[in-house]
Amino acid sequence: MKYKMIQRVNPQDRSQSKQYAAPVNDGRITKTDITKELALTSSLSRGDVSNVIENLIDVMPKYLLMGKSVNLGEFGTLRLSFSSEGVNDASEFTVSKIHGVKVVFTPGSEFRNVLKNMKFETSV
Repeated sequence: MKYKMIQRVNPQDRSQSKQYAAPVNDGRITKTDITKELALTSSLSRGDVSNVIENLIDVMPKYLLMGKSVNLGEFGTLRLSFSSEGVNDASEFTVSKIHGVKVVFTPGSEFRNVLKNMKFETSV
């Protein structure tokens, strides 16, 4: 994984700044790129792989919105999370106080091992 150094202000003391490592985005892989590669390593055609991915994209949000976590085996698990404003009494709460809905991804054990063994290099 390549990284670059960037200067950021210290949020606790805005008069100071430090250098931090930040990941370098080295391009984008499309669904088409992935379907081609998966078709080469399986008995499925590119169309079959694409169909499975499309169906996964269609089905996954349904389960997440039901409050389920979606476990994709060794790849990992996705779940929804959000923040809300606090209230003194539950009767004062309205759904308009909910914000920051996001999908949380937790890598599976095999994926965690890949991440644990990552090698880093500076980007020039």
